[in-house]
Amino acid sequence: MTNLEIGVAGIAIALTLIALRVPIGVTLGLVSIVGISQITNFSIAWGMISATPFDFAGTWELTAAPMFLFMGYLCTTTNMTQGLFQAMRLYMARLPGGLAVSSVMASAFFAAASGSSVATSAAMSRIAVPEMLKHNYDRGLATGTVAASGTLGSLIPPSVLLVLYGVYAQVSVGQLFMAGFLPGIVSALLYIAMIMVRTHLKPSLAGHANVQSSWQEKWDAFKEIWPLPLLIGAVLGGIFSGIFSPTEAGAVGTSIAALIALSRRTLTIDALRQALIQTAVSTASIFIILIGSLFFTRFLALSGVPTAFAEMILSVSTESWWIILAVALIYLVLGMFIDSIGLLLLTLPLILPLVEGADLNLVWFGIIVVKLLEVGLVTPPIGLNVYVIKGALGKSVTLQEVFRGVSWFIAMDIIALLLIVMIPALSLYLPQKMF
Repeated sequence: MTNLEIGVAGIAIALTLIALRVPIGVTLGLVSIVGISQITNFSIAWGMISATPFDFAGTWELTAAPMFLFMGYLCTTTNMTQGLFQAMRLYMARLPGGLAVSSVMASAFFAAASGSSVATSAAMSRIAVPEMLKHNYDRGLATGTVAASGTLGSLIPPSVLLVLYGVYAQVSVGQLFMAGFLPGIVSALLYIAMIMVRTHLKPSLAGHANVQSSWQEKWDAFKEIWPLPLLIGAVLGGIFSGIFSPTEAGAVGTSIAALIALSRRTLTIDALRQALIQTAVSTASIFIILIGSLFFTRFLALSGVPTAFAEMILSVSTESWWIILAVALIYLVLGMFIDSIGLLLLTLPLILPLVEGADLNLVWFGIIVVKLLEVGLVTPPIGLNVYVIKGALGKSVTLQEVFRGVSWFIAMDIIALLLIVMIPALSLYLPQKMF
């Protein structure tokens, strides 16, 4: 077999193992070691195993990921996010589909604090969906709203996916955070507009929720959630103004969250222990996938597959629209079967040489990729966020109802994606020289 044939066979074997539910990090590592041994020899493969994990784990920029995860888990375990939905519910009650709109707003705030789509969906599914179902909201609308709104955690900074993309593609994470903010807000606004239009045209979708509240109740609700806007504003404001880097922002955000929790007397030993355990588990999972993807990158580079793949795509056309279309098809198809972090790190070794060959802006392209990954989080047959909702709610809803509900939000995601592609200023709207 030629090197190229070994590379193609390695990709096919990796996808097969992933489809069989072998952990992605393990799959990429094993396939890479065997592949490099075939192309060169086992001594070189063993040398890579010995050096790569140590060198990679010491990457300074990567420390942002566990710190942002810790900040998010700390906010959750100290009840800093507990009153989000109730507060949004009081402020948005008069709008058509007010409870669903409140869920989108609460999810956007939660996503900005946690940086995790799955964490956002898991938390909001236990808070918002039962409330909507209690008021006779359509089951598809109720569950679809939370499943789709959870994906905002992928784009609204601080986003773990943006951190990983930035480190892997060697792009400023600060630029990516700046570039992702506006598309994330646009996505949330499109969700809200769709909910309001649908519930206005068909009021039965929104049941009979008629929440009456006084200004005193609204003020009391705000006093419960004020720490979260303060935390988000401090982290993003510091990054956007250049006071500290995204890596430092993770530590700053965690420190502010801990101080707020101390002032509210919610930072208990048990809350801290839970946050640390959850952070350790999530970080270990991400790093295993990252190290496996690095092995896979070197295997593919030796095989020549990325170069051949880039030449094949560019031989059709070198226009930006064709590159974006080809990449979108790859992510939309694979996104049905592979989780977002695994898919990002599995495909970047193939995609980045193509993008660099077409001379596309890597920041703009990164936002497009993360938006495509958002769609994959709710696309059947996998749709990780859909299964998170189903797992949290048990037999009270069916998978068919959740997938039916998210179909409207997928349409909004596609509109948002088209806006990002056609109007690059949406994701390049701040001076890049700041970072």
